[in-house]
Formats: sequence, C-alpha cells, structure tokens
Amino acid sequence: MAEFNIANLKEASLAMAVVASAPGKVLMTGGYLILERPNAGVVLSTNARFYAIVKPLYEEMKPDSWAWAWTDVRLTSPQLSRESMYKLSLKNLMLQCVSSSESRNPFVEQAVPYAIAAAHALFDKDKKDALHKLLLQGLDITILGCNDFYSYRNQIEARGLPLTPESLAALPPFTSITFNAEEENGQNCKPEVAKTGLGSSAAMTTAVIAALLHYLGVVDLSPLSKNEGSADLDVVHIIAQTAHCIAQGKIGSGFDVSSAVYGSHRYVRFSPDVLSSAQDALNGTPLQEVMAAILKGKWDHERTKFSLPPSMNLLLGEPGTGGSSTPSMVGAVKRWQKSDPAKAQETWRKLSEANSKLEIQFNILSKLAEENWNAYKCVLDICSKQRSEKWIEQSTEPSQEAVVKALLGARSAMVEIRNLMRQMGEAAGVPIEPESQTRLLDATMDMEGVLLAGVPGAGGFDAVFAVTLGDSGSNVAKAWSSLNVLALLVREDPHGVSLETGDPITKEITAAVSAVHIE
Repeated sequence: MAEFNIANLKEASLAMAVVASAPGKVLMTGGYLILERPNAGVVLSTNARFYAIVKPLYEEMKPDSWAWAWTDVRLTSPQLSRESMYKLSLKNLMLQCVSSSESRNPFVEQAVPYAIAAAHALFDKDKKDALHKLLLQGLDITILGCNDFYSYRNQIEARGLPLTPESLAALPPFTSITFNAEEENGQNCKPEVAKTGLGSSAAMTTAVIAALLHYLGVVDLSPLSKNEGSADLDVVHIIAQTAHCIAQGKIGSGFDVSSAVYGSHRYVRFSPDVLSSAQDALNGTPLQEVMAAILKGKWDHERTKFSLPPSMNLLLGEPGTGGSSTPSMVGAVKRWQKSDPAKAQETWRKLSEANSKLEIQFNILSKLAEENWNAYKCVLDICSKQRSEKWIEQSTEPSQEAVVKALLGARSAMVEIRNLMRQMGEAAGVPIEPESQTRLLDATMDMEGVLLAGVPGAGGFDAVFAVTLGDSGSNVAKAWSSLNVLALLVREDPHGVSLETGDPITKEITAAVSAVHIE
C-alpha cells in the first residue's frame, strides 16, 4: 500500500512526525496447530496496512514543564470519529484516560506505556534525559486502517451496488466505519465493528509500537538501516507481542503480530512463559523492570522465509454469512483434545504432515521458477485459463512436467488439509469448514486458474481464500459475485512493518490524509 504525505502536517511538527505502517495477515495453513510448539503455520502478510502517526502534542516545552509529573497523550481515530485524551505518569508510566470511556482503545493503551518502558530499559542516563524532555511535549497519536480491514458489504448492498471489487474500490480511502450497534431483539449492546479477519488489532498495535519506538529513538526503521535480520525489528516484535497479549488478556500464538513485523513467513510460536514477567506489572513491579526482563527473555519463536511463488495471487472473499467467534471455536477444539487425546493427536499429526506437503510443493514451485522461468511461466499462463483436470495435458517437456506435478501436488495437499480440518470441526462440534463454505470452496477449486482454496486461520463463516494463477483472479472475483461472495481488494504483500516517507505514492493516500485533517 502507499504512504502518507507528511507535507500535510503542520510545519512546526514536520520534522518530528513519524509515520509507520504494519500489514494485516492471512493464515494459510496451521489453524489451531500453531497454538502449540513445535507446530508451524504459513502466514501471508497483505497490502492492507494500518498506519500510526506520532508527533509532539505541543510545539515546544512550556517553561514550567520540568516540574510536571504527568504529560498529555491524545489518540485520534478519524474513521471512528473518536478522540481520546490521556494523562501519562512520567514516573510509573501509568496511562489514565480523562475523556469518555466509550472511546478507549485497549491496544494503544498498552502500546504507549510498554514502548516508553522499553526506552527506559535500553537507554543510558543522557538518553533518558532527552527522552524525558521529548515526553514533556506530549504525544499526539493518530491511527488509520485501510478499508480492507473492515466489512463494507452492508453499505455496498444498501447503495444497490454490485458485490464486486470495483464497488469496494469506489469507496474513499479510510472510509468511516459503522457499528453493529443493535442486537436483533432491538436491545442496545456494546458497538462492534464488522471486520474481515485480517488481524486489525495486531497490525494497529505493531504500527503504533513501531512509530513510537522510532519517534523516541529506541530503534531506527529507516530503509537504509532496516534489513531482514535487524535487531531493531526484533525489539519492535517483542514489545508488540507483549502489548498485544496484555491488551487481549491472554497469550496467543502471536503469528498475527509476527507477520505484522516481519511480513510473510513460516512461523513457530514462542514459549508462553517468556511473557510470565508481564504478570509482575499487575502486581506492582515497575514497568521499566518488567520490560527489561522481557527484552532479555529467551524468545524462541521461529520464522522461515516464505511467500507465494511468482505469478500466483492471494484472493480473499467475504461470504456474508455471519461471523464466527475464534476464541469459542479454539476453546471447543481444546476441550475435544482433552476428551479424546488419541484421536486428536492422530488428526494433528496428519494435519501437520499435510501442511508440510503444501509448503514443500510451494518451495519446489519457487525453485522451478528460479531455475527455468520460461517453462514455469508458460505452464502458469496456460493453466490460468483451464480447470485443473486439464493441466496434466500441458506438460510437453520435463521442465514443464515438473511444474504441473508440483501444482497438482499443492492442490492435493490442500484437499487433504481441508478434509482433516472438517473432521476436526465435526469432532469438536464447531463449524471450522461449514457446509456452506465447503460448497463455495469446492466450486472455487473447480474454476479455471484456481490452484487451491480454503478457510483461513481458525475457519468459520468469516472468509474464504483462494490462490490463483496468472490473471485468473478477476474471473474468480466475478464468479464469486454471482455466488453472493464479495471479493476483497486484499493481495499478498510479503513486506512487514515499514517507516513511511513524505513522498505521496498515490493520490488516494494524499487525498485521504488531506481529508483526515491531521493537525
């Protein structure tokens, strides 16, 4: 996705403003398994990005500010038409909301103190003095999420527009988000935003942490300093995982935060006890000490480079059949594991093997593309216009035959994964791949140019994904539309967290920033 035009910010804040972004995700394989080590999952980062803008709240320190024990923090979320004001204790880093409680954001409320605590834990005395002066100018944080994170299906239908990507593309960037504010019986409930399951909270938390850490001088995320093995990225990852887990009230697998930081990869989770010291903060241990212990902890997560092979595209669809609660589905699967451990273990073993088969076929395809691009591209161009049963007829020479064999191997592995996920759902009594999704996925896998299709992550009714060959995605999107499925504008983008520059990459983002009136 593109970058903000910082020229729209006030002149006085121009030099200080930091804009960072982090991507949403699609968990292609490893649903449920990824919760336990050493099981792996393949997570794809996307072009849907969350942006965080951090700058000083006040243009200069006030003369008496040296005596202040608190500083001000403002959080603005233009899409929700919300602004929250906080007081931040400079001693214990406690963040206290002084505006309406309805507008609170638990993820940002954890991100701010944990990022500042990390600065205290890593800085020497001189840097701590500079940090103190910087914080006395207050923090002005603005968060914006790409439209792809949210469901605009109801608005499109209400306007009488067709369920197509073109209708989505016609929406202004960073469109206002509406709430599902009422239950069916008419009773008011806590407003909830309809989402598309791309991991908005992880992307938002990561973007805020990255922007804060760069702004405070803890890390340098500028393109010249950043590389894949960067220690600075590891710091962002650790603090984002910590803040996200605390805000959620549980220690999840962390794949969504990991992909928000590092981009697409194969992921094995960290041992949960690395965050055990985070509980100490709740018992009164200074946050600076807690963060120092967490940063020094043994983070044993594993990530291996992975992205889709060339000329393959991720396509995501929103069936509009109602959402699923991931926590309750995970809980049901865990109860089934305890009640029938032998069967559960056998199913997980088979699933793990099937996931590995799919990874291997993708890796073979990437290697074949590298070794003989012409043969690879020729096969994909032809297969993108045909259904899979015709693909075997396209191999006229050994180099092409190897490509077709790997394509069919990937399809076969995905069929196996889907069967096992369905069996697990039936045994646990939860709709991991409900019948309506099975019909849709079977129809999708039968379309021209579709390599595979499945339900991402924990499954349910929320979304479906497909991996398409060449230019076949547009025809799949049209076919989905006829089946009442809205194809989203999401694509794989293997890049993780990024520091944005002031150059306007597209007029969309420039116009969006102007419309948002960041001042």
